[in-house]
Amino acid sequence: MPNIRTDIPGPKGKAIVEMDDRYLATVTKSAPLAVERAQNEKVWDVDGNLFLDFASGVAVMNIGHCHPAVVKAVQEQAAKVMHFAGTDYYYDVQSRLVERLAKLAPGAGEKKVFLSNSGAESIEAAMKLARWSTGRKQFVAFLGAFHGRTLGAVSLTCSKRVHRAKYFPTVPGVTHIPYANCYRCPYHLEYPSCGLWCAKIFDEVYLDALLSPDEVAALFFEPVQGEGGYIVPPKEFLPELSKICRSHGILTVDDEVQAGMGRTGKMWAAEHFGLSPDVTCMAKSLGSGMPIAATVFRKELDWGVPGAHSNTYGGNCVACASSLASLDVIEKENVVEQAARKGVQMQKRLEEIKGRFESVGDVRGLGMMRALEFVEDRRTKVPAVKMRNDIVSALLRRGVIALGCGKSSIRLIPPLTISEENLDTGMHILEESISEVVKDRA
Repeated sequence: MPNIRTDIPGPKGKAIVEMDDRYLATVTKSAPLAVERAQNEKVWDVDGNLFLDFASGVAVMNIGHCHPAVVKAVQEQAAKVMHFAGTDYYYDVQSRLVERLAKLAPGAGEKKVFLSNSGAESIEAAMKLARWSTGRKQFVAFLGAFHGRTLGAVSLTCSKRVHRAKYFPTVPGVTHIPYANCYRCPYHLEYPSCGLWCAKIFDEVYLDALLSPDEVAALFFEPVQGEGGYIVPPKEFLPELSKICRSHGILTVDDEVQAGMGRTGKMWAAEHFGLSPDVTCMAKSLGSGMPIAATVFRKELDWGVPGAHSNTYGGNCVACASSLASLDVIEKENVVEQAARKGVQMQKRLEEIKGRFESVGDVRGLGMMRALEFVEDRRTKVPAVKMRNDIVSALLRRGVIALGCGKSSIRLIPPLTISEENLDTGMHILEESISEVVKDRA
């Protein structure tokens, strides 16, 4: 592992890439990789090249590709009924899933669940729910946030300019404030002598000079910022913000779309910070490849009026079966514990790599949600964007699939079920790829 026999793409892959480029709308293609099949952490392309997957379908395949239990559940459900509009009718597989998610989501008290198809749609539901239940109209989100690309979600998103360019006006009433990034503190302070100003400024400045607290419906946050660069805040940051929100009746919406389902070494990233959010949004690995998402919220926030919010495909029978099987696997195979243990292994190797290469400015993350940030100079911290991109390409040539995040970081998110041998192999190839690019730049 891995085994690269052709250029990427090879002859068959090149034909697929050319057809795709001709007919598919311009999207976010990251590599000329035409996949044929996959199993756990292994991916084969159409030319027979074998890769290690350190991207997990963009954090979707937490329990690996095509887990036999999930495949079986999908096949059995598809043979019974594929779709029957769960917002209009009833079926057992949906009822069992929402019961399980309501009991599993972070925070105390009774909860209810709205099922949808994607992370962006789960965020849209949270926006509507917050306005409906509070009677307030404004939202607060963070610089560096990624909450999706639909018009409501992209109004909260603020990680790359391209996500919002030419879409003005977006949903009005969204204010963005800096996130706690201790490596690149927006206030040029040092933790912990900063006194947690990044959190206190919300109350002492924004809610005093800019926003009337009784007009703010909700604060949206990622416990670990994803597209923004895998930014992990100091442990007191989110609890302090939650305390401020509670004092003003502002709801807290926890976006677990990328960080949830065991990825950080806990079932939900919010657990690392002792949070009890009012609303939790989840998607990606919830269905292990089937499109399903959920917005889980305190029971008293429910719309309570039929038709106030609904959809067609939310709670799709096959997607629900896939989600239930995925949750079973996480529980039976101790996947969260695997992520915690292997995350320690990853961090140790990343620290060793940082010690070897001056171009690695920072390594960070929780569990198996890890990243390296590349810089031109450790003192100035100028982002090394081209170097990051060259390393991602070098990884692919050597048989490891990885993705960038932030301005100059590489995220490392293999399936939580990856073998320790292949995890170590991937980290070794990462080190080789960095060495190759650094040597070429010398």
